[in-house]
Order: sequence, then C-alpha cells, then structure tokens
Amino acid sequence: MINPTVDLVIQFAFMLILSAGLFVVMIWIVHRLMPTSKNPAKGEPYECGVKPTGDARVPLNVHYYLVAVLFVLFDLEAAFIYPWAVALTSLGAPAFAAMMVFIFVILVGFVYEWKKGVLSWE
Repeated sequence: MINPTVDLVIQFAFMLILSAGLFVVMIWIVHRLMPTSKNPAKGEPYECGVKPTGDARVPLNVHYYLVAVLFVLFDLEAAFIYPWAVALTSLGAPAFAAMMVFIFVILVGFVYEWKKGVLSWE
C-alpha cells in the first residue's frame, strides 16, 4: 500500500508531465499547420500597402482612457442592477434600499466627473 501523500505526489507529477507534453504537442501542431507567406510585407506592422512612418507608440489623449474607465464603471453598474431588478420581488425592501445607496454613490461619481469636465471632448 502506497502512502496517500506519496500517491498524491505521483498523481501531481503525472498530471504535470501530461500537461507539459500536451503543451509541446499543441505548439508543434500549431507550428506545422500555421499558414506561411513568402511575401515580406506580411511581416510589416500595417498591411495597407503604405510603409509605416514614425513610431507606432504615439501617446493617446487621456480622454480615451477616461471614457474607457467610465464605460467599465457603468457597465459594471448595469451588471449589478439587472439581476437585482429581476429578483427584486423576492428580495424585499432591504435590497431595494441597498441598491438605492449603490445608485446614489454611482450618481455622485458621475456628477463629480461631469463637473470636472471629464465628459467634455475638446
């Protein structure tokens, strides 16, 4: 009879070897089946027929990041509100009050962003 701890180590080692082997086999399959091209333009950053000029790392306007953060914020708000609205009848008044506090906090943040001018695009 094998010690349960040793048995667990053997199972772990077997799974580690199996997963590493599967990884190597998958990489080999992808390498063998991937499409290749003799055209040197395929290696260029842009395939529009125009040679790229300048650096591809151009600094973007900070408004893009702010809009992305605002989108994530309000998207998460919708993700929380939808299940709450579906189950509102079974949740009762405490859940309604909690959601009103949540919406109030989100609304305060939105008004703050509006007053700071984050939403105005120049």
